[in-house]
Amino acid sequence: MKRTIFGVAAALALAASAPCAHAQSFINVLTGGTSGVYYPLGVAIGKIYGDKIPNVKTQVQATKASVENLILLQQGRGELAFTLGDSLKAAWDGEEEAGFKTKLDKLRTIGAIYPNYIQIVATADSGIKTLADLKGKSLSVGAPKSGTELNSRAILAAAGMSYKDLGKVEYLPFAESVDLMKNRQLNATLQSAGLGVASLKDLSTSSPITVVSVPKETVDKIGPPFVSAIIPAKTYTGQDKDVPTAAVINYLVTSSAVSDDLAYQMTKLVYESLPELVNAHAAGKEIKLETAATGSPVPLHPGAIRYYKEKGLIK
Repeated sequence: MKRTIFGVAAALALAASAPCAHAQSFINVLTGGTSGVYYPLGVAIGKIYGDKIPNVKTQVQATKASVENLILLQQGRGELAFTLGDSLKAAWDGEEEAGFKTKLDKLRTIGAIYPNYIQIVATADSGIKTLADLKGKSLSVGAPKSGTELNSRAILAAAGMSYKDLGKVEYLPFAESVDLMKNRQLNATLQSAGLGVASLKDLSTSSPITVVSVPKETVDKIGPPFVSAIIPAKTYTGQDKDVPTAAVINYLVTSSAVSDDLAYQMTKLVYESLPELVNAHAAGKEIKLETAATGSPVPLHPGAIRYYKEKGLIK
């Protein structure tokens, strides 16, 4: 009788512990439009997680990027998101003008990744060569309330302009903007992305373009998290010179609802799988472990802190 009771108790204890050992986790990776940089990198990260984290199922979701991603994280509808640094700060501060009705207090940073370059590209026949030349012309500024659209507002304001100075404003994702430019229905597009973004490569190989400079003095008027940067010559077909512009750091962000152990694995696998990310998109070349734990306007997740301490990046 005692042996039977002991056996039942042991079986119950084993059954109770089994879900903890074998419970399946779910990671939804929130990215951006399929023609941008977030999406191919997100697909690569989703595959890495699915292959290397036991009992994890992954999904990669195309979105309107930064602002939508952060709202979805706060709502518990994602476990990892790509975002621009200025959008992340606005979300943490609860800036309503940026699309955040309240402070998004569940956000936690995994790490800094690559810089987004503000890339303003015009059709050659539009006559647009400078920021001032955008006056009276049509410009696509990115999807409404996206990170790109917030960047558009900041750049134009620093150049002494607003949407009212433009001939027409289109709120379109990257690929749709390029389609309009190919059909001569749009003069220019502002795309905040990694260098060599697929949409602009496509445009430059099919039509003559001008990459418009954002001078250092304009960038300095905005200030952090914007910094001066260069779009190197030959980044796009027909671009024969370096072009000064602005850049903003991107971050991978998660939620406080994600466990410390899972966040640790998510962080570790990103920064220890950089060759796979480079294969997914050239922007992966600019992701550096040395700078991963720096600069975020939002606290690092405890799981990420654990990894960075192991690597000697945090004391």
